[in-house]
Amino acid sequence: MAVFPRPSSPRAALADFHAYFAHGNRRDHIIGGSLAILITIIILILFFVDSKINTAPRRTIQYVDSWPASRTDAEIIAEQKKDRTEAEARAKKRQDEFKKLEKTLGM
Repeated sequence: MAVFPRPSSPRAALADFHAYFAHGNRRDHIIGGSLAILITIIILILFFVDSKINTAPRRTIQYVDSWPASRTDAEIIAEQKKDRTEAEARAKKRQDEFKKLEKTLGM
């Protein structure tokens, strides 16, 4: 399978490149060709650098609670009630913060 289309090849591209610069050492030819090559190289470098940025997933830490196997249902229910009241207190505190912000902004 050819990488280049049928009418061109690496040899033909190099021959065109050589003919462009060998034709005449005009200043505008050298500047134009150099800028074309430089811009192409910069774009390729940016593609390679960008493909390495933020591609790996971040490490996450998972905390797991450990309970004894001899825990009773009453202990489980008591723990759930305590957790629920703590969550409600956090929600109430956040709601109060938003109310304070609302008053500050005059909404």
